[in-house]
This record gives sequence, C-alpha cells and structure tokens, in this order.
Amino acid sequence: MPTQSTDASLPDFGRRVRRFVLRRLDALSAGGWLFGLLFAALSLTPSLIPRNVLVQGILSGCTFAAGYGVGVFLEWLWNFLELRWPNRRVARWVGRLCAALCLVLTIAFLWFWTGWQNSIRAGMGEAAIEATQPLFVALVAVLPAALLVGFGTLIVHGVRIVARWLGRLIPRRVALVGAMVLVGLLTATIGDGVVARGLLYSADRFYGNFDRLVGITEPAPSDPLKSGSAQSLVPWDTIGIDARVYVETGPTAEEITALTGKPAETPLRVYVGLRAAETPQERAQLALAEMDRVGAFDRKVLALIMPVGTGWVEPAAIDTLEILHGGDVASVAVQYSYLTSWLSLVSEPDVGVETARALFNAVYERWTAMPRDDRPRLYLHGLSLGAYSSAASTSIYDVLADPFDGALWVGPPFASANWRSTVASRDPQSTVWLPRIGHGTTVRFANSAADLEEDAPWGPIRVVYLQYPSDPIVFFDWSLLYREPSWLSGERAPSVSPLLNWYPVVTFLQLALDMALAQTASIGFGHVYAPQDYFEGWVAVTGAGDLSAAEIAALRQKLSRRGERELLGGGWFRAGN
Repeated sequence: MPTQSTDASLPDFGRRVRRFVLRRLDALSAGGWLFGLLFAALSLTPSLIPRNVLVQGILSGCTFAAGYGVGVFLEWLWNFLELRWPNRRVARWVGRLCAALCLVLTIAFLWFWTGWQNSIRAGMGEAAIEATQPLFVALVAVLPAALLVGFGTLIVHGVRIVARWLGRLIPRRVALVGAMVLVGLLTATIGDGVVARGLLYSADRFYGNFDRLVGITEPAPSDPLKSGSAQSLVPWDTIGIDARVYVETGPTAEEITALTGKPAETPLRVYVGLRAAETPQERAQLALAEMDRVGAFDRKVLALIMPVGTGWVEPAAIDTLEILHGGDVASVAVQYSYLTSWLSLVSEPDVGVETARALFNAVYERWTAMPRDDRPRLYLHGLSLGAYSSAASTSIYDVLADPFDGALWVGPPFASANWRSTVASRDPQSTVWLPRIGHGTTVRFANSAADLEEDAPWGPIRVVYLQYPSDPIVFFDWSLLYREPSWLSGERAPSVSPLLNWYPVVTFLQLALDMALAQTASIGFGHVYAPQDYFEGWVAVTGAGDLSAAEIAALRQKLSRRGERELLGGGWFRAGN
C-alpha cells in the first residue's frame, strides 16, 4: 500500500514542479529573454577582427544583457501604452515559443561560430581554432550577462522606489517618467563623472608609473646626438619605455648603406617626454632647442611625428623614411599622454591636439624664417591617435603662403574631423574605404602599397592617408548603434568578410570590442600596418630621393622580406636582420 501511495503522488509532484517552473518563467521578462538570446546569437557572427573564446564569451554576455534591456524596455512601453493582447494565455505561449526559437538560434550560431572565426583567420593567415570551443563561449558569457542584468535590475528597482515617493505628490505616470529621468541622470553622472573618470585617472597613473619605472635602470645613450644623453637638453629619466625604442633603435649609416649600396648618414631622432616640461608649449620649445642642438634643420628631410597615446613611435614608419633618404633625415616627436590610443580615443580624443599645434607652430615658425633653398623639406606623420592630432595641428589656410611639403597619416581614427570631412568630399563613384579626392593632386588614400603605385602628378602638398578596410579604429562610428555604415553597403573591401552584416546595437558592440583587439591582427590587417606599406607611403609623399626606379624596386623587395618577420621590442629593422 505505501508503494502504491508513493507512486500515485508522483504525477501530482510532477505537475507541481511544472507549475513552479512555468510561474518562474512567467515572472521573467519574455521580451528580455527573447531579445537577449537574439542579440547573443547575432554577436557570434563575424566582424573585422577574429575573437578567441574568452573575448567572444564576454562580448556575447554583454550583448545578451543589452538585448535583455531592450526587451524589458519594449515590454514596459507596451504596458505603459495600455496595449493588450487579445488572449493573454495565447500571448504567453507565443512568447515562450519565440524565446525557445531564439535559444535554438543561439545554439545553432554557437555551432557555426568556429567556422565564422576561422574564415577571418584564414584571410589573415592565422591558424584555425578548435571546433570544440563554442561550449566554453557559452560558459564565459554567463558571468558578464548576470552582472549586467543584475545591475540593470537594480536600476529598475531604483526607478520604482523613486516613482513611489514621487507618486505621493504628483500623478502616478508623471512620477514614473520623472523617476526614470532622475535615476537616469544620477546613474549617468556617477558612471561618467565618478566611475569612468576614476578608472581613467587610475589607468593614467598606472601607465604613467609604468612609463617611468620600467627600464629606469637602463643607462642613458652615449651618443651625444641622441635625446637623453649627457649632452642632451632632455633628461633621460623623462623619456619613457616606449620612447626609448624610438631614441635608441633605427638604422645606422652602415646599415642603410648595406641596404641601398650608397653612402648614408646616421639619422637624427629627437624626443621630448611628457615629464620633461609642464605645458605643451614648453615641451615644444624644448624640442625646438634640442633640434637646434643636434642640427636637425641641416638635414634634407624633417619629419614632425605625433606618437600614439603611450608615446610609441612605430619603428617601421620612421625606419623606412630614413632608409629611403639615405639617413639624411631628422625627426622629432613629443609625448602627450600615457594612455593607450583606444582608451584616449573614446575618452579624450583631443588630448594630443594642443601638443601637436604647439610643436608645429614652433617648428614652422623657424622653418619659414629659413631661406627656401637652404631649409629641409617638412613633413608631418602620425599613426592612430597620432594621425588625429597631427592632422589637427594646422589649418591649410595658415600655410597656403608657404606650405609644408606633405604628410603621411596612417590608421586615422574615426573621430578625426579632418579625415571625416575629406572622405565626405570624395568622388561619389568611389568607396568609403578607398576614396578618390578630386584628381589626386593633393590627397590620396591607400589600402596597401599597390594603391600608391601611380604616376599621376602631385601639387605642392602631398598628403597620403593609409588605412586598412579591416581597421576598426578607422571604421568604427557611434552611429553603428542605429544605422548601417556605408562601408558595408555597395562594393565591399576584399579583406572584409562577406558574412559581416549590420545589426542594430550588436554590430556597435562588436566593432567597439574590435577596436581594443585591433593590434592583435596579423601584419597587414586591422591596426597593424606593414613596413612595405609605410615605405610606399613615404615614396608617394616624399618622392624617391636619389634612388632610381630599379633601386626603389630592389629596396622594396628587401624591406618586404624584413616586414614579413615578427615585430620585436628592438624595432622591426633589427628584428628583420
């Protein structure tokens, strides 16, 4: 008998469990789960930069939380407008069915994720990843999704509490809207003014201490012509770890001669760190004094370089210029930040503009005072945030009477007003990722060295923008949140996956994460620009110098072989030997 009673109770227990589970599911936001799973599934589609398991899991968790928030808001809006389903029971089951379909879609996209990521890796020449990893993507996604959904839930509870307080004084719905505004403003104020600024301040201090302490035991250069030497006006301890690569490496006269077969000089490199003086104007004047000390204005070519956020100057960019002109080159760079470029770009993109303008004005004033036949040719250069600052360092209207000779700007960030206005003025028949500007007499764009191998005549100023179509630093845009970018419509760049599609919110988050991963791509993709492309850019901007077409071709081949080697801390030139 007891056995029969226990057996009879099992169906009743199953019904209670089923009712409990369904009640818990009904308590959750159907719209939140629907959009959360849909967004998470779409986040698995390819973007510009390949993602590993950890990165993809974080992205999927964040996009799930974003989708959950969108779904909850739409569900609240539906109820706020007092709209009703004809049959609530049918509506509830339709919601469950849609959520189940989105779950199936997410599982299917997890299955396809490996192939999608490997398609990007194959295009970049990277090794394929294991097909067993999608499970780990789902596991990693749980934590960021739970944290962000929990944070959003706290905000919703805060709105309800404030709405109840206000409801005692004003109409209920007015109180609800007022609570949303108040809590939203408070959250934004704390998030931007306290949390974000605090994190940026901490990051700035961390990178500043890292810049100062790492390599502090290294001896100062013995060469009196190097910044930081005993004879230099710039103290060695004010030059950070990234800047020391620029100061201490690079080709010597003997190495350049070995490459070109012609007599050469050892190039001059001037660097002023952020700790060398209090203001941008003082640092610019210090740079000018150091240039005078080493005889920078006596060289044939003078390059004003704006480094990236940390103070880094890409070795391949300056080495190729020096080799091209037989070492008869002087270059100067002034640091303006300790933060990495992508952090500076999203938080304070104009941080380097004042420094760039101070340096340009100081050097340009000295340069224009020199006799035209006895002064060096003056060029501007910048990579990433350095390109942003360098392009904003002067107005064309201020130099028309005596223009500088040209500029090579590489990987210009999406926030650069100069780049955006130039692209907007392109020939309508050209693409955003490879624009044509007029007849190409002043400004030309290139995706690779091959795009610069033309003999069209130049005007008095030569400006080259080098940008890879797979570079998210260039092609990210805040409008991705709600609008398809023009570089995805129409003709698509060969290096951009044909499987990349635009989805509201999701593609925005994908490209935002791609910006942080842009330096992890293979050479020649993303934000990692190849030495041969730098070389061809300098040939287009400065001309071939004393080298013949055959010598340029031979040098191009040698530099390309070196560029295929892995970049090391000592600079690409010596790493390639």
